[in-house]
Amino acid sequence: MANILIVEDEKAMQDILAEYMRRGGHTCVTADDGVDALVLLKGSPMDLMILDVMMPHLDGFSVCRMAREMSNMPIIMLTAKSAEEDKLKGYDYGADDYVTKPFSPRVLLAKANALLRRTAAADAGAVSAGKILLQPNFRKVFIDGQEIALTHKEYELLALLMANPGRIFSREQLLNRIWGYDFEGTSRTVDTHIKTLRQKLGGESRHIVTLIRSGYKFEAAI
Repeated sequence: MANILIVEDEKAMQDILAEYMRRGGHTCVTADDGVDALVLLKGSPMDLMILDVMMPHLDGFSVCRMAREMSNMPIIMLTAKSAEEDKLKGYDYGADDYVTKPFSPRVLLAKANALLRRTAAADAGAVSAGKILLQPNFRKVFIDGQEIALTHKEYELLALLMANPGRIFSREQLLNRIWGYDFEGTSRTVDTHIKTLRQKLGGESRHIVTLIRSGYKFEAAI
């Protein structure tokens, strides 16, 4: 069972989402707008957030960006827009998945459960390479003893690569492993997340090696 924050300004939709999440065995907290959502996040840690894009006072993109400064929980964004650029914007701000309206609440619940399972599966023993220390039990990453803030997907990418040193992952494999087979985006999403991950790793980004036309691998001994 997980604590899920539902941020949706349409009351009818909010009630439907909460009902399906509760049927799935989860506890739900609801917010009518982005401002209320951020207040709730500051006071109570959440395991996952379902976030509408179009809201009064503060749009979902802004909420996603600010929420990422407080938590690495999975974030699913709800939008009436299906344009690729809108989805890429959401992923750049730290979203983990997108659902385009209209959608099936059962599918949304399945996506939420999949993200929660991946989060739980990542919680294993600590892994280190060079100055990087990854602690899956706490979902934290340290560089030379200093914690760095990663988004949920950046963390999962790093955890997967570090758990398989020397193994080459194509962009398609990373999409399937991290985003899931039903992900609607393109391989550009992987490149964008690798770029921001490298920026946050600083000098330790040398461990993530790009292979032209092949993909990425993690070299622990560099």
